[in-house]
Amino acid sequence: MHSILSLAAAAGLLATASATRLPSVNVPSCPRVGSISYSKSVPDLTPFPRTQVDLCYTDKSLELTFIAYDEVNYFFNASQGTNDDIWEYEVMEAFIYKGTEDPQTYVELEVNPNNVTYQAFVYNPSKNRAVGAPFDHFFVSDPATDGFSAKTVLNKPAKTWKSSVTVPLGIFNVDVGKARGTSWRMNFFRTVVSPEIYPNQILGGWSPPDQASFHITKFFGRVNFV
Repeated sequence: MHSILSLAAAAGLLATASATRLPSVNVPSCPRVGSISYSKSVPDLTPFPRTQVDLCYTDKSLELTFIAYDEVNYFFNASQGTNDDIWEYEVMEAFIYKGTEDPQTYVELEVNPNNVTYQAFVYNPSKNRAVGAPFDHFFVSDPATDGFSAKTVLNKPAKTWKSSVTVPLGIFNVDVGKARGTSWRMNFFRTVVSPEIYPNQILGGWSPPDQASFHITKFFGRVNFV
């Protein structure tokens, strides 16, 4: 009986470990890159248009290149500007935290096919946007002056769009030249929307949460600057 119970306990631990396994990526200094890709929906894990993110760092910045494949709609609201609700349409997103814990405060970045960006600090103390818990955004009001930038190129014949995004490392308290050796938690997402299904969305992610929410931080993957 003891051996049976031990085997059962071991199986339970293995299942728990498997359930919480997170993806990881090593990020080198530019111009070399570390790449991740994903093609699973959130939360159902059904097929999703392939999406790629290349990452590298300089003395002062994190460089992200988002590539959306199999794009059909390129759907955005042309009246929207910086830090508007561009997430209601098609965007690619990054959630970024310096550290190894499941964060309650992190940076949310978004870019749409019209090269409009959204950048904010998120306060999510429940770590899963629990009902009734505080959940707030503090916007970066002057991203260009602070060192953020984005350049987006559409290639409709190839059914792709690509956004190259610069994020200043100073906002994470990383001093100039001190990025190497740091550890991070990040996640990456993409929304697919067409005029026919709007406001409904199809969601995809690198480390897909078990609910249709991007703000469940235990699912953030592990990122190491090497």
